[in-house]
Amino acid sequence: MTQATASPPSPSTLRRINPATLYFFGALGGILFGYDLGVIAGILVVIAKSWHLSGFQKGELTASLSVGAMLGAGLAARLTGRIGRRRTIMVAGGVVIVGTIACSLAPGFTALVVFRTVLGIGVGLSSATVPTYLSELAPARIRGAMGSLNQIFIVSGILIAFLVDYWLQPHHLWRWMFAGALVPAAVLVVGLTLLPETPRWLINLGREDEARSVLASTHPAGEIDAEISSIREVIRLDSEQVYRVRDLFAKWVRPMLFVALLLAVGQQFSGVNAINAYFPTMLVSLGFAANTALLSAIILGVTKLAFTAWVVFVVDRWGRKPLLLIGNVVMVLTLGMTGWVVLNVHDKSTLGTLTVILLVLYLAGYELGWGAVVWVMMAEVFPLKARGAGMGVAAVVLWASTGIITAIFPIMSDHNHLGIGKSMYVFAAVNAVLFLLTRRLVPETKGRSLEQIELGLRR
Repeated sequence: MTQATASPPSPSTLRRINPATLYFFGALGGILFGYDLGVIAGILVVIAKSWHLSGFQKGELTASLSVGAMLGAGLAARLTGRIGRRRTIMVAGGVVIVGTIACSLAPGFTALVVFRTVLGIGVGLSSATVPTYLSELAPARIRGAMGSLNQIFIVSGILIAFLVDYWLQPHHLWRWMFAGALVPAAVLVVGLTLLPETPRWLINLGREDEARSVLASTHPAGEIDAEISSIREVIRLDSEQVYRVRDLFAKWVRPMLFVALLLAVGQQFSGVNAINAYFPTMLVSLGFAANTALLSAIILGVTKLAFTAWVVFVVDRWGRKPLLLIGNVVMVLTLGMTGWVVLNVHDKSTLGTLTVILLVLYLAGYELGWGAVVWVMMAEVFPLKARGAGMGVAAVVLWASTGIITAIFPIMSDHNHLGIGKSMYVFAAVNAVLFLLTRRLVPETKGRSLEQIELGLRR
């Protein structure tokens, strides 16, 4: 077992903490993720014409967040092991504050791309660490719901960004759109000073008294000894070797690494962030006024939030895999129909209305399955000592996929290339393939503790 090197527990870390407070601040990092993903949709509407941005430049600016997030997610594996999950999220909040201020003051396009990349580093750190933090705090019976809480905060951040865009777009205040991220980032950093580390990380450092205190805040008293015993057993098995990224390719870990990467790539290649980032500009290209397009984006944001909230109540009863499959079916149908409508309906009013309705339904299907479930499962499937590295690798791949989609979609959907209609057909086909792969390869993890999942993998 690794010996403790940190300072002794303070009274604040040993006191009993309300679980609602624990989970609220633990998931607040998702708002940073969602806000910075969503806010660019309105910013592009404001600056695309005044800065004379090409399709390539729109993609470059949007994807710069993903490039930074890849770097941040890659750093997360090392940081979560060395300084803990909680402090890593605090570092993420600090980086977001610095990056947000820089973006708000950017003098031109190149500077904005660079500063948005810095901002992405904080978002990547957060996205790779928050699901691990929540999954290691929650009891098995509600772990899916608590993991889904992260997705609720992500879509809440996107909705808040769309609202800010709608209010500020008529005044062309794009710098203030960026600055809105300062509020959740500051609340996150301050709030996490009140919260503990996860029991798994504490026990790994020999700090069992602190771990017991944290477990008392999240688990019934009768489960604490059994939970600590399970964690010790996993640590004992892991003590025989030190996990590095290459150890994720060990024979018994490899299948779950593949599942995590399938989920990471699939979530983004389903087309969701092409819709999140470019929905208003798509509607403008179809004849909508800018403010009407941003108002329609708010409808999308409300839909995402409503269906994500619903998933919290069903993910631990229905299971992860059925929700993924149902989501794929809905996305295939709605994207296919959107493609047909864009290519065959010529009345602008009818075209715009049907496009909004179908994409609202598409996002309902996405949030029902691939939105919330992916982050839950990626945090579940890796062994304890490799969980930081595994989540880091999965998050890097997810952000790389996000960057690819957000970079190429403005070019792909241009009328000189595939156009919006045929692009929707491509995403529908991808979701059909994801349905088949998920049905065959993705396991069910509901109702099993993280230690049970790991011990099952070792057999």
